[in-house]
Amino acid sequence: MPPRPPALNLLNTTLAPQTGAVMPIAQSARVHPSALVAPEAELAEDVEVGPHVIVEGAVRVGPGCVLRPGAHLIGPLVLGQNNQVYSYAVLGERPQHLKYAGEPTRLVLGDHNTIREHVTIHRGTSHSWETRIGSHNFLMAHCHVAHDCRIGDHCILANGALMGGHCVLEDNVYLSGNCALHQFVRIGRLALLSGVSAATKDIPPFIIQQRINCVVGVNVVGMRRAGIPNAHIDAVRRAFHLLYRSQMVVPAALAHMDRDLGSVPEVAEMIAFIRASSRGIILHMDRDAAA
Repeated sequence: MPPRPPALNLLNTTLAPQTGAVMPIAQSARVHPSALVAPEAELAEDVEVGPHVIVEGAVRVGPGCVLRPGAHLIGPLVLGQNNQVYSYAVLGERPQHLKYAGEPTRLVLGDHNTIREHVTIHRGTSHSWETRIGSHNFLMAHCHVAHDCRIGDHCILANGALMGGHCVLEDNVYLSGNCALHQFVRIGRLALLSGVSAATKDIPPFIIQQRINCVVGVNVVGMRRAGIPNAHIDAVRRAFHLLYRSQMVVPAALAHMDRDLGSVPEVAEMIAFIRASSRGIILHMDRDAAA
């Protein structure tokens, strides 16, 4: 069993005046009279708490956060600054895990996240003690992020996207509508799942997947938007060809990628991701798709 993480001092969020005294609700925080805020909750400067919001337990809400009507936050939970939580989203509820026995696990979110209506994000289990969301993410209505998941920065989860327990999204991942990830799946940076897709194995960086465990090409548009040079994108395309079209086994393809293209940072990132995969990567290729 891994050790418990440190106390809830994970974010550079100032919840007290300069005198150093703890101030559970800052003077500039605006709390609607119908909201229910636990005595142990801490609301920083300029927090807005709308009608019928429930803030339950040890919840820290950073500066500038907005909790829309009906949102429900359950601690232990830390919100960074300038997050927007929309109506009837539930953050930090008990994990849907039969072996969870009430351990004091938690949910931690960074800054500038948008959590839309009816999103559910559960706190961790004793496996890793926390669920963690980075910054600048956009979770659209009805998404679900299960226990012990990790989401990086600048990810988009479209309506109805589902993440099983212990999944990992690296930065700039896009999950289209009604996607589903099996537990423990890892998705590499700038990978994209098309609508109504499902993954039971890891997806390397920069890859597009459609349907169930079917790779179709390279996320060229996403890479260009991220400012990756065309020469590097071409190298990733060549690496994709070696991995999915050359009919080589994975170790041989990785050796060729490393030898011929390993000096390109994005290709090196793909190689490192694949070699670190414990579930194995998706290998089925739609032969009619263009890379």
